[in-house]
Amino acid sequence: MLALICALPVVASYLTYYLWQPDGRVNYGELIPPAALPAQPLTGVAGQPEFHRREFYGHWTLLFAGPGACDLVCEQALYLMRQSRLAQGQDMERVARLWLVADPVDPASDLLAHHNGLRLARASAVWLQQLPDAAAGRHVYLVDPLGNVMMRFPEKADPRRVIKDLQRLLKYSALGRG
Repeated sequence: MLALICALPVVASYLTYYLWQPDGRVNYGELIPPAALPAQPLTGVAGQPEFHRREFYGHWTLLFAGPGACDLVCEQALYLMRQSRLAQGQDMERVARLWLVADPVDPASDLLAHHNGLRLARASAVWLQQLPDAAAGRHVYLVDPLGNVMMRFPEKADPRRVIKDLQRLLKYSALGRG
C-alpha cells in the first residue's frame, strides 16, 4: 500500500504528460519569425511628416497595413489598436500606433479625428513584403522597439486578449522603458 501511494504521483505525471499535453503557449497573437522592417523612409499621409524606422525605437508599435478607404475591418483594427494602447494605463506611452496606407487614397479626416496620435505613412512594397499576409489588410501586427515585426493578431481579434498580450509583454520587457 505504501509503495502504491509513493508511485501514484509518478504514474499520474506520466499519464498526464503523454495523454493530456498542454498547449504550451500563453500568447493570443501568432508569433512570426522576426523580420527587420526596412530603413527606407515612408511618405507621410494626411499632412504628417515622413516616417522613419527609428520611430520604432523605444516603443512597442501596433501596426495595421490597409487601404486608405477604410472599411469596417479597417475601422475595427484601428479601434483595437487605440483601445489596446489606452488599456495599458501608465505604460501606454510605451505603445505607439502606425497605419501603413497601402494605396494612393488618403483616409477620411473624420475617421482620423477619433484616433489622436495615430501615425500614418504610405506603405511601400518593400515594407509590405516584411508583413505576412499584409496584402489582405486584415491583421494588426506588433513591432518591437528595435524595429522587428514579431507578432500578428488574428482578423477580428478579441480586444481583451490583445490587451492581455500587451500587458504581459510590457511587464516582462525592459525594451521601451524610459
